[in-house]
Amino acid sequence: MSGLSCERDGRVLFEGLEFTLNTGAALQIVGANGAGKSTLIRTLIGTASDYTGDILWQGAPFPKSLPELRTSLLYIGHNAGVRRGLTPLENLAWYGASRSDAMMALDAVGLYGFEDVLCQQLSAGQNRRVALARLYLPDPAPLWILDEPLAALDVAGVASLETQMRDHLQRGGSVLLTSHQPVDVAPLEKLNLADFQPCPEENLEQAYAS
Repeated sequence: MSGLSCERDGRVLFEGLEFTLNTGAALQIVGANGAGKSTLIRTLIGTASDYTGDILWQGAPFPKSLPELRTSLLYIGHNAGVRRGLTPLENLAWYGASRSDAMMALDAVGLYGFEDVLCQQLSAGQNRRVALARLYLPDPAPLWILDEPLAALDVAGVASLETQMRDHLQRGGSVLLTSHQPVDVAPLEKLNLADFQPCPEENLEQAYAS
């Protein structure tokens, strides 16, 4: 990624953003609420197009490389993205998991015994774990993009997810995540969006110009 700038509602969130995410490495995006973390992630997965700069996947630029990126991507957003009218087992089956693989994944996130309960009857934390169970399925996609994956997890859930991310990196995968909490994985680099925010005077000038 080179020279990336994004704006929302006429306000520049960040500009001149540059980073490279290598295989076997993790990158944590940090910044205050409203700094643009979720906007950055939506841009990287191709669901937001209001940006300038260059985004490349394996050397090929967006948007040409987007289809290939999405075949290599496992994305879990800040919202759980769980179909509440289905059970945890049915949600994982929708992603192509066999019953045995889904049961192992649900057991790994502490949901054994809840596999046939409708997700609308589960708590926010349990629905979050249904979403995260995708990370425990066999042969996961090599690139994980996770928006606040530790949110609503207890201490045991955080430790389990950190272990899973470390294992993924050791297998040659990559992780890009946002989190307000410390993340115990290595190798881990941090990118603070505050370092790429324009000064207030620049945003004020743009507001008047618009």
